[in-house]
Amino acid sequence: MKKNIYLSVIAALFAGFTLTACSDFLEAENKTAGGQTADDYFGKDATSLLTSAYESMKAYAYIPDLFSRGTDLYIHTRGHVATDFDAYTLTPENNTISSFYANVYKTINYANGVIFYAGADSQLGQEARFLRNYGYYLLTQHFGGVPYVTEYINSAETSYPRTPLSEVYASMINDLTELYNSSSLAAQSHTGHASKQAVAALLAKVYLAAGWDLDTTVGDEAQGTYSVNSTSNFSQAASWAEKAINGVSLTMSFDLKWSPYNEGNEEEIFSIQYERTGYPGDVSNSGHSMQNGFGGYYGNYNASGIKNVGSDDQQSEKSMYLFEKGDNRYDATFMQIFYAATKNASGQANWGDEGYYAYYNAKDLSDFPITRVYLPYYTTETEAEAWMKEHADQLIANGDIYANGNVIVSLLTLPNVTTWTLASGSTSFQKKSVAITDYNNQVDNGTCVKKFDDPNTDYTDTNNDYRDIVVLHVSDMYLVAAEANLMAGNTAEALAKINAVRGRAGLDALASFSAYQPEYYTTSTFTIKDIDLILDERARELYAEGHRWMDLRRTKQLIRYNVEFNEYVNSASDMQGNDGKYKWLRPIPANEISANTGISNAEQNPGY
Repeated sequence: MKKNIYLSVIAALFAGFTLTACSDFLEAENKTAGGQTADDYFGKDATSLLTSAYESMKAYAYIPDLFSRGTDLYIHTRGHVATDFDAYTLTPENNTISSFYANVYKTINYANGVIFYAGADSQLGQEARFLRNYGYYLLTQHFGGVPYVTEYINSAETSYPRTPLSEVYASMINDLTELYNSSSLAAQSHTGHASKQAVAALLAKVYLAAGWDLDTTVGDEAQGTYSVNSTSNFSQAASWAEKAINGVSLTMSFDLKWSPYNEGNEEEIFSIQYERTGYPGDVSNSGHSMQNGFGGYYGNYNASGIKNVGSDDQQSEKSMYLFEKGDNRYDATFMQIFYAATKNASGQANWGDEGYYAYYNAKDLSDFPITRVYLPYYTTETEAEAWMKEHADQLIANGDIYANGNVIVSLLTLPNVTTWTLASGSTSFQKKSVAITDYNNQVDNGTCVKKFDDPNTDYTDTNNDYRDIVVLHVSDMYLVAAEANLMAGNTAEALAKINAVRGRAGLDALASFSAYQPEYYTTSTFTIKDIDLILDERARELYAEGHRWMDLRRTKQLIRYNVEFNEYVNSASDMQGNDGKYKWLRPIPANEISANTGISNAEQNPGY
């Protein structure tokens, strides 16, 4: 008998889906009731299903292939080759695609189960409706129209046709609007619950996506040109973004916003919850690995004392020059100074209060030894050498004491990176100019993202990050409002929101969209447009958060940006399928088409 994704989801519910690190409505102080299975709860009340719905989001909270690759911001280094997502060679058989599709529908079916047992208007049902709509938001952004299922599936039904995208958007908008206006959800929640603020934020994103997908007409796909046929959805997106902002001004510093000691702050709207303390399972590998992405490679973490990062999703050449001088988001996003770790009796690096995490855990960094420094492009060589002279007492190369025996300072410029290396036992730096291609292939090849660092990380390589994963937050809503206002023709309002974001970053206000002149290199055929300012601000404000591919797809710039900035795409034709159509969406998984009698191969997305 054929089994489709939906049957497998419901089967998983009754096969003992393990609930871990999350119970009692995900309250921060009660996120540790692991080891309980679905069989312990199902049939008693809907609380366990809601817990399962929240918990299931962890399966797709962080998927770099899907959310970040095949864009303008990230590259692979040290010989790591392009993935199918980078090069647009995806097929319907791709496992990442099919797992994502299945896992999002798992959340949706859990949510539908809560509604089935508790009622749509119950407190449980209201939270479940938010989660269901968030799932459909993700699915529509990647696949377009999908089967829109609002009934709890507990049968062997195998026919679920694709619902037209316009109908999915309309259904989501109706449900979310009613939820905002009539529900008893809390006004806000910073503990992982759905709230009215989260509903407003999701509505803003849905309206914005609907505006682009339903109310614009693409002209030249490769050039990203378009015309706007209606501004209604964009105006609604701007209005709902204001509701989500909820009067919160961007007065908190960007660094404090992302501090590991400031989770659940006023800018957070909705997050996926993690908790290290009291976790009953294997804490060494039950977190996530966001802190282990988006950087270079610094050697074996046991030997170096530096967190494990694998050379994937490193800064692209555009990203290296994305932040202008004075933008404090750069220092808050990237780790520029790596501190040294002494060796223990086994010759391995001491961990925690030393090495990489000394930045967070050491009592005094003013005289703490430094092993690696990564300076941004706008630093001059004179400034770099003056900094080295000022910190000479901290730049000590001694392989007998420290895990990294040498000290390396890198000035991240193009086409060559300037490095200063102090060998173990030496008292003078050796200066060298290294071509960026060679630099990318060596160890210690650039900075890494620090936004997701967990200072309590154990001595392990990955999946030990227990920071909450922020899904919706206020400055994102500022930029949603900016984009929506731009598309609705309200340029002044759009610019005001952009300048609010830039102002918090320490930058001067722009007098107009045309006043924006980026520092990164472009070819003569790439002309900066108004939408590019929006996308660049989103790149800076939301770097590595997992929005980029959806942002480029939504704004019709996916092909234009990949041809210009993605080194794995040589021309627009690389993003076309055998049918000559551009791959604006992901393929519907092959196993879904083969098992779901409501979808045929003829309904596969263009390009596949």
